[in-house]
Amino acid sequence: MAWVYLVIAGLLEIVWAYFMKQSAGFTRLWPSVITFVTMGMSFGLLSISMKTLPLGTAYTVWTGIGAVGAFVVGALWLNEGVHTLRVAAAGLIVAGLVLMRLAPTAAA
Repeated sequence: MAWVYLVIAGLLEIVWAYFMKQSAGFTRLWPSVITFVTMGMSFGLLSISMKTLPLGTAYTVWTGIGAVGAFVVGALWLNEGVHTLRVAAAGLIVAGLVLMRLAPTAAA
């Protein structure tokens, strides 16, 4: 279940990042409220996943999902630029997430 909580936490990170952008520096009420509620949920689920997952794995996967997801949301809904290097960078983040998931967690 820790991985499920972690993925949901990462998806919520995308949501709060989007609504933080929409809040215009926390000057708009409802986007600000959605930001703080989803941020709390995201952090809560991250902390639950860290009960069993290593810190480095959980935090890296959480931030990676958020980073790549925010890039995709920005490209699709906010008309942010999609350039070859940005896509390659997002691909490298995804590759790093896969390697983090596949890597053994016990000390060698």
